[in-house]
Amino acid sequence: MTPAAGAVAGADGRLRCPWGTSAEDYVTYHDSEWGRPVHGDDALFERISLEAFQSGLSWITILRRREGFRAAFGSFHIATVAKFTDADRTRLLADPGIIRNRAKIDATLANAGVLAGWSPGELDALIWSHAPDPTTRPAPRTGADVPAVTEESTALALALKGRGIRFVGPTTAYALMQACGLVNDHVLGCEFR
Repeated sequence: MTPAAGAVAGADGRLRCPWGTSAEDYVTYHDSEWGRPVHGDDALFERISLEAFQSGLSWITILRRREGFRAAFGSFHIATVAKFTDADRTRLLADPGIIRNRAKIDATLANAGVLAGWSPGELDALIWSHAPDPTTRPAPRTGADVPAVTEESTALALALKGRGIRFVGPTTAYALMQACGLVNDHVLGCEFR
């Protein structure tokens, strides 16, 4: 069988986005999580935080440390992280199970503090209010057809920043939109589209 435009066959013969076949961690993430709708303030806080930590790094680096991040950041429960102290910050800066970037750690802690003051569901509603109409965008044929930034991701980044959320620019916001299913960037022919 010849793969449809953009999709490639994995070791199991299933057609996937090309990036989704390059490592077992990616296969699992691609097949079970990426592009599927994510709701809930804590779940979205985790995704915002991980996307911020990914900035400048490969996503596989974050995936392989994800459990370390969850352990270090109280499973990304906003209420828990909002109560972190300077001692917690020092602990995080010394934790080899995460990316020990001071600016990213500080942003995560500050973001939890901001989000703790929001009403339940407010983060979810804000993020999902920026989902584009899925009927207006054709399926990308190849990875080259997938944008890094869109009008919607720029608006989402501005909305989050305007509400005090740090370390989220238009590119990070678009990666968040992809990861959380606001957009479907599985390429044409991918079985998981």
